[in-house]
Amino acid sequence: MDEWQAALEQQIAREKALTRERDRLNAERRRLPMVEVTKAYTFEGPAGTASLLDLFEGRRQLIVYHFMFGPDWEAGCDGCSWVVDAMSHPAHLHARDTSLVLVSRAPLEQLERYRARMGWRHLPWVSSLGSDFNLDMGVTSQDCCAPDTDRGERHGVSVFLRDGERIFRTYFTGKRGVEYLGSHWTYLDLTPYGRQETWEDSPAGWPQTPPYAWNRRHDEYGS
Repeated sequence: MDEWQAALEQQIAREKALTRERDRLNAERRRLPMVEVTKAYTFEGPAGTASLLDLFEGRRQLIVYHFMFGPDWEAGCDGCSWVVDAMSHPAHLHARDTSLVLVSRAPLEQLERYRARMGWRHLPWVSSLGSDFNLDMGVTSQDCCAPDTDRGERHGVSVFLRDGERIFRTYFTGKRGVEYLGSHWTYLDLTPYGRQETWEDSPAGWPQTPPYAWNRRHDEYGS
């Protein structure tokens, strides 16, 4: 028992060191340069045609999960489906002025059919078919019809910040970078504002509140 406890404490110490290092990386991410998105993109959703600005739903930050689902695929990517299975109610992100949306190239009808199959009710999902959005974001290659495993599609997460009607892309991660995601905290860590809590090392003027002061059950935030 003593040997196990000593080994456990050493392991926990290393894990805490890793957490502190991740905090430092998150602080650096909040200071990354941003690139303005000036091209107009259109998406098709259940409510009709939408622009990239519309996807923010009036909030300051937008997280886009690039879900691999080609126009000729019978079903969405199984790995992306794992990621979305772990996404919970977005009310907690909304409380931090952040929207989350899934974007795929498959037609809306296919997305809606797959959403019903998977039981994903709370997450907006739009089609970028007919738009250059996936190509410009680097998640669909020009050889999207090539007979390789992923057929030119790539998964990933893009983060955007809105200043009025101006939109800036602030971050992107793909491959195993999405394995880190799984809670609202880790999604917020990808954004320029972060968790917006006073303990964070953020640029001056960034919105912040005391830790946990904004925590609610998802049905307690109000409209």
